[in-house]
Amino acid sequence: MNALEKKCRQLLLQDNIDSDSEIDFDVNGKIHTLSYTYIIETFMQASTESQLVFVAALQKALEAGETGVSKFFQGMGQLLLMTHLSEKLEA
Repeated sequence: MNALEKKCRQLLLQDNIDSDSEIDFDVNGKIHTLSYTYIIETFMQASTESQLVFVAALQKALEAGETGVSKFFQGMGQLLLMTHLSEKLEA
């Protein structure tokens, strides 16, 4: 776990948000469940610049409260799913 990933987890912990929280996504009738931890870990595999943007956006979401955090992870999860599905289509 890198320092930025630790920071993300600490930010959630400070706001009493469980990093194991999950979000369900319905993609063509199939449910995909992603945890906050999975979303964080996946984005931490990106470039350092992308990681910094992710952390900054998470901090802004936390300032907006629980709804902001939920919307943040919904958006990040949708991005991951779209990326994954588009990679499958190209193969």
